[in-house]
Amino acid sequence: MKKFMEVALCYDFDGTLAAGNMQEYGFLKKLGMSPKDFWAKSDDMAVKWKADNNLCYMKCMVEEAKARKIAFKREDFVACGQDITFFKGVEEWFERINAYALSKGIVLSHYIISSGLEEMVEGSKIAKHFKQLYACSFMYNEYGEAEWPARIVNYTDKTQYLFRINKGCLDPRDRSVNAVMSHEERPVPFDHMIYFGDGDTDVPSMSMIKKFGGYAVAVYQPYRSKSKARAKKLFDDGRVNIYAQADYSAGKKIDRYIKHVINKIASDEKLKNFN
Repeated sequence: MKKFMEVALCYDFDGTLAAGNMQEYGFLKKLGMSPKDFWAKSDDMAVKWKADNNLCYMKCMVEEAKARKIAFKREDFVACGQDITFFKGVEEWFERINAYALSKGIVLSHYIISSGLEEMVEGSKIAKHFKQLYACSFMYNEYGEAEWPARIVNYTDKTQYLFRINKGCLDPRDRSVNAVMSHEERPVPFDHMIYFGDGDTDVPSMSMIKKFGGYAVAVYQPYRSKSKARAKKLFDDGRVNIYAQADYSAGKKIDRYIKHVINKIASDEKLKNFN
């Protein structure tokens, strides 16, 4: 057995690590626009044009900023990320769970796979903990202003990034992710992966990870019955291994479960190499 083996923890962002949608923090406040009005416009656009919801929210961001004559550059979106607040225990989670895993001979790598905006995640308090951020992002014009989507991440798009982590092809432009690679050569086997999510865009990733022997966690927001019901349905439908309240504090359900998973992976690897 290697001295240390790698286990990947992959997270959705909105509703999984932070409450609500990241646009509702610094961005919409700067525009003076209510979340209700913004998402209604975005959803109406998606229905009218049978369009992808992510493309529509990004178009709305650009349009609403221009209508108010507010230029949003990359650094402005990054700055908006500083205002994002997280569920209980999130900011302390990474160092604590990393230390626990190391004590079992495991190195954890953390990844964001989100339909939110990469630039905002990059500006958040927890960005430093992630090996790679996979999320929607903008192209910028000659004046540095957001103009057009560069990348969107949605539904089955998310599974692409799980394969990238699995094969070690982390650059989104690296086409070698499609090359044949034996299970033994892959840096992070699927059964050494854990996925955290809360909604519909996470279902393909949750199902795939669980099918291939990994672990999927459905997170629900505290005091929101609809959120809990959605997470329970994911569990009842066999999409995830557990569902838990979004509290990453020591001793809470997520913390206890992930420690059990780490213990199991460490034990399985020892048994595999017992002779």
